[in-house]
Amino acid sequence: MPQTVITIATRGQGLYEFTDAAAEFVRQSGVAEGLLTLFVRHTSASLLIQENADPDVKRDLNEFFRRLVPPSSDPSMRWIVHTQEGPDDMPAHIKAALNQVSICIPVSGARMALGIWQGIYLFEHRDRPHRREIVLHLGA
Repeated sequence: MPQTVITIATRGQGLYEFTDAAAEFVRQSGVAEGLLTLFVRHTSASLLIQENADPDVKRDLNEFFRRLVPPSSDPSMRWIVHTQEGPDDMPAHIKAALNQVSICIPVSGARMALGIWQGIYLFEHRDRPHRREIVLHLGA
């Protein structure tokens, strides 16, 4: 069963699309029918499938999660204890807990069965740049 790890360099909080990299992995695998599993190997980032046509969707999602879980320096977050790595540390873990760290996508005809406007994203929840690893596994 084909498996690989891709690395995404982030520049801070936000959505980083990697649909093309996943599609290329599926193409090169030689598997026509199966299930693609994607898994992010971090506790302060997550994965999601979301619209990739209108950039306002990404902007609105970023803004929603910023408002939902502000940095621990925000007065509303004074209850947070885990702050060793800065004011974005625990909020990043909370955002990752609210989202997915693993996604499964059916593969049919050697292609991911995504809808026309769907893209696959790494959702970075930390302020500083990181190198995030995502495991891709395709089972027939």
